Amino acid sequence: MNVVAFIVPQGKIVDFIDGALRKETQEEYVRQEIEKSLVREYKYPREEIAVEFGIKFGSNRKRADLVLFPEGAAHKQEHAWAIIECKAENVSPNDKLEGIDQLKTYLAASVSAEFGMWTNGQDRLCFRKVPNNKGGHEFVEISDIPVKGKSLEDAERPSFTSLSAAKSDALLFAFRRCHNYIAGNQGLQKPEAFWELLKVIFCKIADERSSEIEFYATTQERQSLNGQLKVKKRLDAIFAGVRESYKAIFKPNEVIELEPRVLAYIVQQLQKYSLLDTNIDVKGKAYEEIVGSNLRGDRGEFFTPRNICRMAVEMLDPGPEDLVVDPFCGTGGFLTMALNHVIQKIRDAQAKKWRNKEQPTERENRELIRAIQQYADKRTVGLDINPNLVRASKMNMVMNNDGSGGLYQANTLERPIRWSDELRARNLSAHVDVVVTNPPFGSKIRIDDPAILEQYELARVYDYDKTKDTYAAREPTVLQKALPPEIIAIERCIQLLKPGTGRAAIVLPDGILGSPGLGYVRDWILKNARILASIDLHPDAFMPRNATQTSVLVLQRKRFDEIDLETAAGKKRDYDVFMALANHIGHDKRGNKTYVRDADGNVVGETRTERRQEVHDGKTIYKTVEIKQNVLDDNTLEIAKSFREWLAEQE
Repeated sequence: MNVVAFIVPQGKIVDFIDGALRKETQEEYVRQEIEKSLVREYKYPREEIAVEFGIKFGSNRKRADLVLFPEGAAHKQEHAWAIIECKAENVSPNDKLEGIDQLKTYLAASVSAEFGMWTNGQDRLCFRKVPNNKGGHEFVEISDIPVKGKSLEDAERPSFTSLSAAKSDALLFAFRRCHNYIAGNQGLQKPEAFWELLKVIFCKIADERSSEIEFYATTQERQSLNGQLKVKKRLDAIFAGVRESYKAIFKPNEVIELEPRVLAYIVQQLQKYSLLDTNIDVKGKAYEEIVGSNLRGDRGEFFTPRNICRMAVEMLDPGPEDLVVDPFCGTGGFLTMALNHVIQKIRDAQAKKWRNKEQPTERENRELIRAIQQYADKRTVGLDINPNLVRASKMNMVMNNDGSGGLYQANTLERPIRWSDELRARNLSAHVDVVVTNPPFGSKIRIDDPAILEQYELARVYDYDKTKDTYAAREPTVLQKALPPEIIAIERCIQLLKPGTGRAAIVLPDGILGSPGLGYVRDWILKNARILASIDLHPDAFMPRNATQTSVLVLQRKRFDEIDLETAAGKKRDYDVFMALANHIGHDKRGNKTYVRDADGNVVGETRTERRQEVHDGKTIYKTVEIKQNVLDDNTLEIAKSFREWLAEQE
């Protein structure tokens, strides 16, 4: 990949279409996302799109945000084919100056313009200009503008070949629109709206796995009660199958409770996308937002950023034979990252056997799907005490090649004998290859049940011998009255690991690694595990949701004979530990992206080559193009790479 660096002045942004420097505003952010969508999802080449194109009407001349032209046509107003207006989030579609009437004025003044789109990132309205019986024209609302080379009917009634993977923040925008529409038009509270949206997303994925597309709503159907009822009938049929397939998620009598008109709108917003083909980061960002704003618990739960999840998974590098467990899985961020990491390994291994590495045969593809499904079902396991988070994590896994059958609602810290029969049948204790997790922590959720505490050595009272610099559990056993969950969570994680080979990456509050009063915890960890790495995370790593200072501790469980030898010798074996500072995590305390800057504060950009699908003369071609983008200020993957190199040197 060819990469060329360049500088972007402060307060400016590089336009995705023409490379011009534009003022960095909320409106510009929306326009850039639409530009990326037009090129990457709608397949329009950049040369067919004009930015800030002058539209003349009467004696006035205004600049339209984006104008699309037919292939090969000169960029003149009389050739304009579609016009798109992008606004800041706080601008209403009904605004007298900047709302949809402005778009309609531009369309009316452009003879050949047939389609229009208006969006503020939250609302998205599309129109078609059609002649009326009075010699003029009118504007009919439609579901979407056509994809390049496709007809309007393809947008109204998608096929498997017309579905496209969502790019950049397109899916995030769509999920926001759907969630807000449910909340605003059916009077549901935000969490209730979230669960209804979840049901529809399940239907979308089930439909993508079926033999015929039934997840659609045409504009005509949306505009009549009879049509809305047809959409509801189709979705009810799909959901009946979903309910049967996912009995652990949905109750036998559960139904989609959205009104027909609301359901038709949601379906229309999602019908063009292939959720199964959409990149894990695009899905993860969109899903994380709606989950995070609706399911934030009071048990110390907060969601691990995707780049931290990826760093941990890359450091542990699980393979197809590894049993991967997250004992405190939350919404499944670590597990989906691990699942996709291993799936890529499975795909690469299978591709070596294919005659054509670009296009597997039907048999080869079936074998790949079977291998992926076997791994997802048998080698990924997640537990969480919060049933709503388990339900949400199952949804996350379904969107990412499944594995939802390995997720269980359970109090991980309880005695395993109290887990469900199905979970106990997994026989996890001392059999897990990889643990990757972010346990809940905080003084407000202390564990004080003696029946739980008595399982753990770390729940005992320890005495410190200053002269020997050693800790010893008090005899006879005395339990502490209460403990924050993260302390015994460490012991549970190590209990799960295979002695000698099992490895874990655990997000922990820095107090455990440095507080004088928790020296016994560190001593216990050093006795039972080899510390492979300690990664100090930036204070803003979990912002804007949580400001706790944390680190990622990577360790490997020791063999029992190794522990016995060190105990007999009265000292622990010395070894090197990889340490790093993740001081560049790609976002600030408000959650906004941060970019690499030069000494003068200007953003550093880069020109990269990208292989892209485009449509020319009605044919789909693959083309290598240059794109300019800001360099995200994130060193987490560099840390993971450096760790793997360091670890290889230790062997």
